[in-house]
Amino acid sequence: MSGRIVVAGASMAGLRAAEQLRAAGWTGAVTVIGDEPHMPYNRPPLSKEVLAGKAPFASLALRPRASVADVEWRLGRGVVAARLAEHTVELDGGEVLPYDGLVVATGMRPRRLRCPGPLAGRHTVRTLADAQGLREALTRPGARVVVVGAGFIGCEVAATAVGLGAAEVTVVDPLPLPMVGPLGDLLARALLARHEERGVRFALGTGVAGFEGDDRVTGVVLSDGSVRPADVVVESVGSVANTEWLDGNGLDLTDGVLTDELLRVGGRPEVVAVGDVARFPNARYDGVPRRVEHWSIPTDTAKQAAKALVAHLVDGEPEPAPFAPLPTFWSDQHDFRLQSFGAPALGLADVRVLDGATDGDLLAGYHRDGRLVGVVALGGPGVASAAARYRAELLKQPALTA
Repeated sequence: MSGRIVVAGASMAGLRAAEQLRAAGWTGAVTVIGDEPHMPYNRPPLSKEVLAGKAPFASLALRPRASVADVEWRLGRGVVAARLAEHTVELDGGEVLPYDGLVVATGMRPRRLRCPGPLAGRHTVRTLADAQGLREALTRPGARVVVVGAGFIGCEVAATAVGLGAAEVTVVDPLPLPMVGPLGDLLARALLARHEERGVRFALGTGVAGFEGDDRVTGVVLSDGSVRPADVVVESVGSVANTEWLDGNGLDLTDGVLTDELLRVGGRPEVVAVGDVARFPNARYDGVPRRVEHWSIPTDTAKQAAKALVAHLVDGEPEPAPFAPLPTFWSDQHDFRLQSFGAPALGLADVRVLDGATDGDLLAGYHRDGRLVGVVALGGPGVASAAARYRAELLKQPALTA
């Protein structure tokens, strides 16, 4: 089998894509391009174990399958442009690579605040270098920490900073509760109480207007006019899809890369997208294309995309195959865990307590049109295991209509 498949992106999604291309029968060349100097590694521990100094980098490295031993890895290089009509991509430095198949796996980058004030002392958490730099700042004696954004990363970093002994940790968010978007009011209120009990302070319902300081940040100016002293600021205000290199190809890049149910991009069967950059329809729910930034998605999307791409390159046309992954996430914060299966965000209008209570271990079910579409556990190992028992029930759920 001749030809080359280029995988743009060398994180978990890129690795899983390479593995699944081999599993689907592709024996031709595979070239994976990534702008970080490292082989693919596991990112979730960056805001927890790595930041806390409990996990060395070696423990994060993902072990590739033997089937990808002959894959070419070009690391420390970024893809800066693509000409899909010509089947080429351009690397930073000007090199142009032709391809027969292209996998878009360039993922996300942290969104940054556009506020007046110094840049020094402001951090994000996405890469190993980010986590190493932030850990150095957090371990300075008497550190006053302001985390902007009460989502997954923000809450995890706040918990880790408290555990490291920071003098003061404050989370700022314009929404009224932490993680209220994906969890809803019931779980978000329970989460807030647990963080406050462990020493995290919150400034909710307010945003950031700017930063005080000369050479580096000394304070965070909130939109209500108050100022929070800060030696360390962590910006956790969402993500931006790395899609600029695809501009000019007539694609829908409004929120990641729009794909069909086979993960094909822009009506081009030789181009697929995988991981959290892909905005795909999920037949398990209502078929509305959505991006999903969960740990399970790189593997799920890579399987579907690789089968479709290899079938096109080898046989001409892939068999239609409904794509219905079950999203899964977990988040370790302080001494408790959030564990979720399904799509709780689709059932925020009908949340029911399945087990436990809001002041203890809690298991909540999220319903849409009277059917269970997601479960979330908050607490210790027992309630997380209880959530896992609902996985089979969720897998049996028929597709929902809009």
